[in-house]
Amino acid sequence: MNQLLERISINPNVCFGKPCIRGTRIWVSLILDYLASGMTVEEIIEEYPHLTHEDILAAIAYGAEAARERIISVPIERVA
Repeated sequence: MNQLLERISINPNVCFGKPCIRGTRIWVSLILDYLASGMTVEEIIEEYPHLTHEDILAAIAYGAEAARERIISVPIERVA
């Protein structure tokens, strides 16, 4: 996991300090949004050919780490 996370960079002078794939201006959140909307890894790489499969895995790993660190508000489903 740590090797994957090394592919992520956070620089206050790049993309407002948002986590990006190292050496790019592609936000981790953009990759996660694409995956959540149903795009495949192959489709994302086709759209951004300089990304690698490992870059996509790094974005997922970063998202998993972020989920462990804070609570994200999600609407509670009410059961009738």
